Amino acid sequence: MSTAIIGAGIGGLTTALTLQKRGIDVAIYESASAIKPVGAGIIMANNAMQVFQQLGLKSSIEKAGNKISRLRITDPQLADLSVIDLRPFEAKYGVHNVAIHRGELQRILADAVGYKHIHLSKRVAKIEKNDDFTIHFEDNTSVKSRILIGADGLKSVVRNQLFEKSELRNAHQFCWRGVGEIELHERHHHAPVEAWGKGKRFGFVKISDKKVYWYALVNSLSFKTNNANLLEIFREFHPDILAIIANTPHAQIIENEIIDLKPIPQWHSERVCLVGDAAHATTPNMGQGACQAVEDAYVLGKLLDKGLPLEKTFADYQRLRQKKARMIVNTSWQTGKLSQLENDWGIWVRNTLLKLIPSRINQKQMETVFRLATV
Repeated sequence: MSTAIIGAGIGGLTTALTLQKRGIDVAIYESASAIKPVGAGIIMANNAMQVFQQLGLKSSIEKAGNKISRLRITDPQLADLSVIDLRPFEAKYGVHNVAIHRGELQRILADAVGYKHIHLSKRVAKIEKNDDFTIHFEDNTSVKSRILIGADGLKSVVRNQLFEKSELRNAHQFCWRGVGEIELHERHHHAPVEAWGKGKRFGFVKISDKKVYWYALVNSLSFKTNNANLLEIFREFHPDILAIIANTPHAQIIENEIIDLKPIPQWHSERVCLVGDAAHATTPNMGQGACQAVEDAYVLGKLLDKGLPLEKTFADYQRLRQKKARMIVNTSWQTGKLSQLENDWGIWVRNTLLKLIPSRINQKQMETVFRLATV
């Protein structure tokens, strides 16, 4: 009887591949009807790429994406406020940060897992827990599984049905994400930019030869209309930013509110375990949401390497992962507030302090994020 994984996103697929490489049979149940290149872009940071290197996927991901060697926070006119050099971490860990289309990354992972293990159009309706789990789907089919892993995201059915009630938190920010085709200036090729304005910000990064992934956030949901004019909303920003917006078809733009999961105390119960957003969904301000899901899979794999049966790894997995994941969630929440200040004096103080922070402080913070757990 195989282990059932609910959700074929980055966390579910990475977990499946990690278990397969330890000889564990997995079956993945995904609500979508196909594994196809939907969504926008994503940055797989150094910590996630270390895991992908161990899984044998580093080269495939690098070829499909764009290597990143610096991180830039700027003002609306793209004048630098803070620049973080990632090259010391490239030298230390032997991997790069990689910007890639989310759909491309999902395809690489699905290819590695094998499509025969991925069951599509399987939306969970109900889960019964007896000696085994019986998973009922909306198509009136059901399966039994001895072990269940919930990798089904922010609004996880596994979490909602088998764990204590959890709370979703609205950051009161609205986000647009898109992928456009434009030739960026060379200075932007390997350095993603996040431009901080007054109650709004705009980020962009090259993800392939001519494709650029971008995101735009505003504080007020009053901007959310069916025909939101982003060029007008960001009119005071640099012409390069306006050109990126103008070169993105409206059909390629995704809109959503920014929501995370208030940290929950329990990620496992007997033979069921939560990974990724189902356990610790975060706002996107640190670019670590999917990366933390990848780290979850890494820790489960390392615990299996110690000879533990899968269901016996869950308690140690939570112990080893919970502190860092909560730090990411809380830091990201605070960063979201700081980056979208609306008070002129507060913005001036923030920008001044960003320019004064010594590079060693930024490097220390990056090391905390990039260092994998010792298992």
